[in-house]
Parts: sequence; structure tokens; C-alpha cells
Amino acid sequence: MKPYMIVKQTLDFILALIGMLLLWPFFLIIAVVIKSTSKGPVLFRQKRLGRNKKEFYILKFRTMRTDTPSDMPTHLLQDPDFFITKVGKFLRKTSLDELPQIINILKGDMSIVGPRPALWNQYDLIAERDKYGANDIKPGLTGWAQVNGRDELPNEVKAKLDGEYTQRISLGLDLKVFCMTILSVLKSDGVREGAVSTEAPPNTKGASL
Repeated sequence: MKPYMIVKQTLDFILALIGMLLLWPFFLIIAVVIKSTSKGPVLFRQKRLGRNKKEFYILKFRTMRTDTPSDMPTHLLQDPDFFITKVGKFLRKTSLDELPQIINILKGDMSIVGPRPALWNQYDLIAERDKYGANDIKPGLTGWAQVNGRDELPNEVKAKLDGEYTQRISLGLDLKVFCMTILSVLKSDGVREGAVSTEAPPNTKGASL
């Protein structure tokens, strides 16, 4: 293990704890708005793959209806607007739906920066990441691939970028990714809702809420 990885784990926990203490009022407000505007739970849990492909449940604020098909990336849905709630559109555009992943970081399932955790059935992406060792580190709240294209990138390119991050991982790169993430969120770069063709989505069945 690289020396920085020990520092990284400590920084992840400290920063996530500070984030939770500072942001809990926003958690409460968002929870109340979600509960009062649509039926269903406040949080959405979905099976993802973590370090060494160990399964865990990622947490997000629920942004879609409870009858949405499960276990499919939302950008592969043919008509995601049908399932996304009005509040959910705002949460997704601002990435506020990702805030509960601070809990995943505190639990040790995730890091602040790393490859985004793949769905358990995204076999193509998982296989591509295996080529670069990108499945061997903790997934992140944000990552090198996300600030270089996000949903717009094909799996081969995502995996290559994730592998590049795995090889170059350092405090400097993490800071760069974090700053680029803030800019990407402000500009909503690379966010795509819905499939771009009528082809059936490969190796997946059903959408992430």
C-alpha cells in the first residue's frame, strides 16, 4: 500500500465527519421536502461494488418514483423524466442527491475521490476496470473519470481514466479532482438523463433512483 493511502483514509474520515456536522441541516430540509412531495422513503439504497469488488449499498436521496425499474444506470433509461420527481430533478442537477454518501465514507465503504462505484451488474465496466486495477481501490464520491466526461464517456474510456487515477493516486491529484468536481457540478457538465438510442441497455436490467 502506498504511504498516501493511509493518509487518504484518515482524511476521508475526518472530512466526511466535518461535512456531516456542517451539512446536517441540509439533510433534514431535503428529507422533509422529499417526504412531503412524493410517496416513498427519503433514502435510496442500491447494491454497488466497492474495493476488491466487495458489495455494499450506496446511499442517495431518492429522486425517482418507487415504481422505477431497479439496477440500471439512469442515463440508459429511454424516458427517465417519467420516473424522476420534480424535486429529484433539482437534486440531480445540483448533485445534492449524492450527499448521503458521506455516510458511506464514514462507514469505510467509499472514499471522497476514487472510481465511481459500479452497479453489481455493469459487467462490461467491471471487466474493463479489472484490466487497469481500478477495482482494487475504494470507489469515490467523485473521480477522475467524472471530471473528464461523466455520463458521456463509454465504459472503455471510463475504465482507462479510472486506471490512470489508480496509478497516479496522490494528494495533489485528489485536490485537483475535488476542485474540478466543484466546477463540473456548477456547470452540470457531463450529466445525461436517458438513453441516446433505442438499443436495449447491455448487461443491465432496470434504474438508479
